[in-house]
Amino acid sequence: MSQKRHIFGPVSSRRLGLSLGLDIVPYKTCSFDCVYCQLGRTTNKTIHRREYVPKQLLTSELKDYLAEDHDRIDYITFSGSGEPTLNSKIGEMIGEIKQMTDIPIAVLTNGSLLFEKEVRDELKNADIVLPSMDAVTQDTFEMVNRPHDGLKIENIIDGLKKFRKEFDNEMWLEVMLVKGINDGGGEIERMASAISEINPDKIQLNTVVRPPCESFAMPVDAGEMREICRMLGKKAEIIMPRARKAMKAYEKGVENEILTLLKRRPCTVGDISNVLGIHRNEVVKYLEVLEEDRRVAKRMHKNQTYFVVSKDEMRSM
Repeated sequence: MSQKRHIFGPVSSRRLGLSLGLDIVPYKTCSFDCVYCQLGRTTNKTIHRREYVPKQLLTSELKDYLAEDHDRIDYITFSGSGEPTLNSKIGEMIGEIKQMTDIPIAVLTNGSLLFEKEVRDELKNADIVLPSMDAVTQDTFEMVNRPHDGLKIENIIDGLKKFRKEFDNEMWLEVMLVKGINDGGGEIERMASAISEINPDKIQLNTVVRPPCESFAMPVDAGEMREICRMLGKKAEIIMPRARKAMKAYEKGVENEILTLLKRRPCTVGDISNVLGIHRNEVVKYLEVLEEDRRVAKRMHKNQTYFVVSKDEMRSM
C-alpha cells in the first residue's frame, strides 16, 4: 500500500460521522490564527491562493485509497491542518472526486475567502459546506480569530450571504464560543441578526473542548451555551461530544502507542504525529479521549502544550 501524505482517517467526526480527511495545504497555512486552535499557532498566515498540494497528487492518493477494501465512510472532507480554500485547485479536485465516487464531499472552511466569487464558484459542486463565523464585530473578530491584516469581518459576512444564495446544497454554519471573548450578550445579539440574513441550513454551536493553542481560551459552560442556542433561533444546535471509543474508527492499538510514547517523554501533538506517522487531526482526537479518561494531562512549557501520562495512569501501571 502506497504512502498517503494528504489523506487521513477515516476519523469519527462529531458533525459528519465517519469522515475521510483531505489535507491540501501545508501545516498551519491559514488566513486565521484562532486562539482556540488545537493544532497550535499559525506559522504561515496568508490569503495568497496557490496549488499548495498538487491536484494530481491528491486525486491519485484518493484513487488508490478508494481501490482498497475499506469500511463505508460517510463523507470525504476537505479539512486538515490549514484553510483548504487557500488551495487554488480545490474546485478542480472536487470535480474529479465526483467522477471517482458517489461518497458525498464536505468542505470545512473558516469562510474567510468566500467574498471572492472565484472561491464561491469552486465550492459549488460540494455536497455540504461548513463555514465558521465566530464574531460579527471587527474587534471581537481580531481577538478570537487573529486574522490576516487583509481581512475584514464585514466582507466575510457579505461573502457568506452571497454563498448561501448561490449554493444549492447544504450549508451548516459553525460558531465557536470562547469564554469572555465572543460570548457577550451584545455580540450574540448582533450575531443572531447577521445569521438571520445569511440563512444557513443549520447553526452549530461549539466551544473549546480540545487543548487550545492559547491557555486563556476557555470553554463556555453548558448553561450559557443553552441560552446562546436559544438566542440564535430554531436552526441552532449545540455540537455534543461523542463517545469516540465506541466508534469504528477508534483503534485501541493507536491509543496504546500514544500512551507508550508519553510514558517515555512529554510530547506535543506534532511530536506524536511525527513519531507514529499519524495525522495531527487524528492525534488530537485520541488525546481528547485520553484526557477525558484522565490518562494523560497537559503541561505548558515555553508557550508549547505538551502531553504527559497522568498521575492516575502512572499509579495503574
